[in-house]
Amino acid sequence: MNIPIHPVQEEGAGAQHANDALHQMRPGPLQLAALPPLALYIHLPWCLRKCPYCDFNSHEWRDRSGDDAPLPEAQYVDALIADLEAALPLVWGRPVTSVFLGGGTPSLFSPEAIDRLLGAVRARLVLEPGCEITLEANPGTFERDRFRAFRAAGVTRLSVGVQSFDDAHLKALGRVHDRAQAIAAVEEAAAAFDTFNLDLMYALPGQTLAGLQADLAQALALQPPHLSVYHLTVEPNTVFAKYPPALPDEDLAWSMLDHITEHTAAAGMRRYEVSAYARPGHACTHNLNYWQFGDYLGVGAGAHGKLSFAHRIVRQTRWRDPRSYLEKALTGQAVASSEDVALAELPFEFMLNALRLAQGFTLVQFSERTGLPVSAIQRPLEEAERRGLVARDLHRVWPTPRGFDFLSDLQEMFLSS
Repeated sequence: MNIPIHPVQEEGAGAQHANDALHQMRPGPLQLAALPPLALYIHLPWCLRKCPYCDFNSHEWRDRSGDDAPLPEAQYVDALIADLEAALPLVWGRPVTSVFLGGGTPSLFSPEAIDRLLGAVRARLVLEPGCEITLEANPGTFERDRFRAFRAAGVTRLSVGVQSFDDAHLKALGRVHDRAQAIAAVEEAAAAFDTFNLDLMYALPGQTLAGLQADLAQALALQPPHLSVYHLTVEPNTVFAKYPPALPDEDLAWSMLDHITEHTAAAGMRRYEVSAYARPGHACTHNLNYWQFGDYLGVGAGAHGKLSFAHRIVRQTRWRDPRSYLEKALTGQAVASSEDVALAELPFEFMLNALRLAQGFTLVQFSERTGLPVSAIQRPLEEAERRGLVARDLHRVWPTPRGFDFLSDLQEMFLSS
């Protein structure tokens, strides 16, 4: 087994006490009256090919014995179970609202491995009735043939990473599937699952408005219950950052977004989050929990988590390199860093999520989730309202269409000075 080696990751502050429940419950600066909903995120880090735009913790699978050697899925599932076991004291007795298997390409794992993993999760955590269990999948034929078996293993929702239906754009993005495979995958997802998500990107290298219109028309023709649409951005430490492609200018990108917003609405899809459109009853429970500043336990290589306790909110990160993670997790030391969120950072942390939602947030929810009084955000709220970026009543605050357009500017207003 030859797992890619990355720079050594130093152990961060608090890692030695990461899974010590008594340590996390010691007196601190906050007073949370109740804990928010809890979700579980599981990271499966391998993919067939690293896309040039991707800055996620994903690693091309290569083995010294050849490219066709199987993934170390049994060992990795062992490590995930050990990681979860070690973290149980931090979440004991809390029901889980959703489970999300992300990557990488989780659909590279066999249905048998996913079945074993989800069985271990059910044996250790209380899953709420109707708990949403999502698995990210690629449209390649190899993964598509497994969709029904994933459903039998307990997955209730797929997130299908189509990105485009144009073969030239798919090649530029480094995707391993083509247009025909993308269409077939979405059709198979619709046949195998009651709900699923289709991922689409826009402002692609060389993309025209007509090209975006064709991509969106094809996506909507497949009648997905949920559509996530992302503007391609060049992130640091990616191939695109080293070799920047020619991307559409800002005006063209805005025209593309206007077209997306108009035509998804005409198709009966509501823009409930800045990048997410859904038919009634098909919003993503797991992502909603993120955006509402809920808690999530993250297990797996490089997984992040946010957990609330009576007197603090803690962010944790697992070891990023898969080899290091396998070694550490099996000895109960999967956490690389565990740190309290500073009080001064909480308003921005909350707004970074909540302002992505069309419905915004309630003032009560802000206080419940952060432990801070509403007065902590009064000044930036007044300024955001004056600039037409938010609207509010006595109970709720929500972004205006202008606030959605200038979301980063709006969120930054809540940074501590």
